[in-house]
Formats: sequence, structure tokens, C-alpha cells
Amino acid sequence: MTRQAKIVKTSIIGIVVNLILVAFKAVIGVLTNSIAITLDAVNNLTDALSSIITIIGAKLAGRAPDKNHPYGYGRIEYFSSVIIAAIVLWAGITALMESWPKIFTPDVTNYTTVSLIIIAVAVVVKFVLGQYVKKVGEDINSQALVASGSDAFFDAILSLSTLIAAIISIFFNISLEGILGVIISFVIIKASIDMLKETLDSMIGARVDSELSKKIKDSIREIPGIYGAYDLSLHNYGPEDMQGSVHVEIDDTLTALEIHKLTREIQTKIFQEFSIALTVGIYARNDKFKEVRNDLYDIASKYEEVLEIHGFIVLEEQNTVMFDIIVDFDADRNRIKNEIMDEIKSRHPQFDYQMIDDYDISD
Repeated sequence: MTRQAKIVKTSIIGIVVNLILVAFKAVIGVLTNSIAITLDAVNNLTDALSSIITIIGAKLAGRAPDKNHPYGYGRIEYFSSVIIAAIVLWAGITALMESWPKIFTPDVTNYTTVSLIIIAVAVVVKFVLGQYVKKVGEDINSQALVASGSDAFFDAILSLSTLIAAIISIFFNISLEGILGVIISFVIIKASIDMLKETLDSMIGARVDSELSKKIKDSIREIPGIYGAYDLSLHNYGPEDMQGSVHVEIDDTLTALEIHKLTREIQTKIFQEFSIALTVGIYARNDKFKEVRNDLYDIASKYEEVLEIHGFIVLEEQNTVMFDIIVDFDADRNRIKNEIMDEIKSRHPQFDYQMIDDYDISD
């Protein structure tokens, strides 16, 4: 089964289950005059609508690349996630507006044994549904499904709190409907904001996941002839389409043909292991000026804010030393770079220096 087919199948299951829960909870909410149960039904309805949007987004995102969109339509999935987050936010705000007055003027509720049993069953169903949807989402890297699964799991907790409030109302004659409704509203609103933030981070271009970055660099370093992997940059064109670039350090004695073979080997290995298409750049390593390089590393090691020095090379004809430096975003970057430059110049004044200011885009 393809990734798109799994998304559609999982979403249809979510739609059917949520619509059944909507019907039962709406009837119970009206019969018992419970605002909390009614709001829970509305929440389930938004879950069903979210699943429909997820299906539409997956279908559109699965379209093949064309002349105007050579990278495909994968990012449409992120737009569908934004729409889902907006729907959930609207549901939370509406629920808050309905629940707040009930704190001061609570309605009289009339719970029955049947209604309590149905609520309890709903708790179990939503818990199982949430775990299933989230697991499928994680397996196929679907942000929308993971969000839907987490939301369903949280709905189970909220339904459980509704059940507890009902029991308290029966035995102690205390109405917690309004308070519970407000709590549910804030939970829904927070969930929607978190969902929106995560999706927007993916669309804007969030920092490369540190674990993924380490795995890719370690995989590249396993190839004989590679001294280091640097400047890894990944661009997300959808959950299934990630492309990027990386620089590798190799001997400056390699021929163009040997470099070509090496870069092909890197590209093939990374695509097979991570399904990521990489463009490979080259840093030439020359041990003739090892003393200068070691002194530079020694100077940089005095600053814990310096994350990395790489791309070191000496251009003999220009009598110039070039290197890249990565300083932590939160540090006094200019001061640190100036101090390093001053000290390396004092140790080896015969050279001109070009420091390339690099950025910490991956760990």
C-alpha cells in the first residue's frame, strides 16, 4: 500500500469512528442537558472534518511534478495541516464562548446509566483510535496524521474528565459542566496553536533535526577517503521529498574522475539510506600547512562558543589562508571572530586571512 493510500485509509477510519461518536454524544448531550458532552460531540465533528481535509491534502500533494512545479506538490500537505489547525482553533474559541456563562448559570443535568456507559466506551474508542492514527502517521512521516492521533488521544482524556464530572454531579449534586467546558476549550485552543506552530515551522524552514543530521554525516564519514562532512543543509518539499547539500573534505591530490566517483558514491549511499537527494561540494585537504591549521584549531578551542572550524585551505599563489567558522547564535559573534583572527595573524603574520562566517543550521 502506498503512503497516500495509507493516509486515505487511516483518515476514513477516523471519519467513520468520529461520526458515530458525534451521533451518540450529541444525543446524550441533548437528553442530559450537558454542555460538556455536547462540546465533546462538536470536537469529534471537527476531528471528522480534519480527516476529510487530510485526505484532500494527501490527494493533491500526490500529484506528479510538472513544468511549473518541478519539485512537486508535497508541501500542500502542510497547507492542509494549517487548515485543520484553524478549524480546531475555531472549535476551541466557540466552546469557550458557550462554556463561560455556564460557570455562573449552570444547567441542570440528568445523566443515565446508559449515557455514562456510552461516554466510557467513547473514552476507550478514542484512545485506541488515537494510538492507531498516530502510529501510522509516525511510520509514514505524516504530520497531519500524527497531529490527528495526538488530538484523538487527548480527546480520550477530555472525555474521561467529562465522565468524572458526571459521576461527581450524580453523587454530590455539584455541577462542573461550565468549568469543565472552559478547561476543554483552553485545551483545544492550545492544541490548535501547537499544531499551527509545528506546521509553520516546517513551511518556513526549521532547523535540521540534530539526530538526522548526525546520522547523515556519520554515514558519509564511513566512506573511505572522506575526512569530514560539513555544511549539511536540507530543504523540505513535502514529507516524502527532501533535498539538500553537503561539503566533504578530501585529499587535494584526487583527480576529477576520482572526485566524481566519490561524490556519486555519497549521493547513492545517502539516497538509499535516507531517501534524500544530496548535492556534494568539496573541501580540499592539504597537510603541507598542517602547523597553521593546528594552531587555528588550538585558538578556536579556547572558545566554547565556537562550534566548528572547517574548510581550511592555504592558497599558496595568493599567500592566503581561508576557513569557515561557526559561532553559536547566542554568543558575541563579532568579538570572538575578531579575537581569533588577531591571534592567528600574530602566530603566522606571513599570510592574509579570509574567514567565512558560517551558521549553525544543523548539529
